[in-house]
Amino acid sequence: MTLGTGDYVTAGNAIDPRPILIVTGLVQEARIAAGPGMAVICSSSSPTQLRALLTVVDPQTIRGVISFGVAGGLDPSLRSGDVVVATEVLSGDARWAAGLSLSEDLIDKLTSGRRRVVRGSLAGAEEVVTGSSCKAALHSETGASAVDMESHIAAAYAAETGLPFAAVRVISDPAHRALPALARAAIKPNGQIDLAAVFRGIVRNPATLHALVSTGLDFNRALRSLRGCRDFLIGTELVDSETLVAETI
Repeated sequence: MTLGTGDYVTAGNAIDPRPILIVTGLVQEARIAAGPGMAVICSSSSPTQLRALLTVVDPQTIRGVISFGVAGGLDPSLRSGDVVVATEVLSGDARWAAGLSLSEDLIDKLTSGRRRVVRGSLAGAEEVVTGSSCKAALHSETGASAVDMESHIAAAYAAETGLPFAAVRVISDPAHRALPALARAAIKPNGQIDLAAVFRGIVRNPATLHALVSTGLDFNRALRSLRGCRDFLIGTELVDSETLVAETI
């Protein structure tokens, strides 16, 4: 799905008609990001679908790429609602630099409302990393602050097309929290939550209710924090594409 395109006003007040491509995984993230100057795509938490969507995006029609949404926490010091501004994205042996310039005004906006903002790397995954032990292992292996299923694909696309890239992700499930299987299974292909599937799962296994409630509270806290990052999208300055080179170790 694609939402919200329009003119983008640069820092020098010259209008560049090309929007910034915002890459999201969930429809809730896409709705937050949509607006003037943004062309938003939503993968419905499917890496395969995201790659297919990107094949039809003409890189000449956009001025940069930003991965925007929630993420799973890997750094145990991070809590739900904390914001990770990516310094790089890692996936297997590949890494991509995330170029981003944040002014003090933008830092003030992002940290308003007791929102914690950190700079760190993001790990890319092809599947949801659910268990706390799996998160701990991935953190130990990569040193990444958080993990998501879109940033590595968006970063690869940006590097291949010579476009600037940045990523901002808000922690939804912290490192210590394991995601219930029911929460993962309840995501529809369009990225929305299948409430009927959730209710059926609770009926079959009432013990999952507590874990679902905790997960839901974390997710809602993350979405509130993500809404507060909307100004970041408007004020972002992306660095030149020459500095965004994918490296293979």
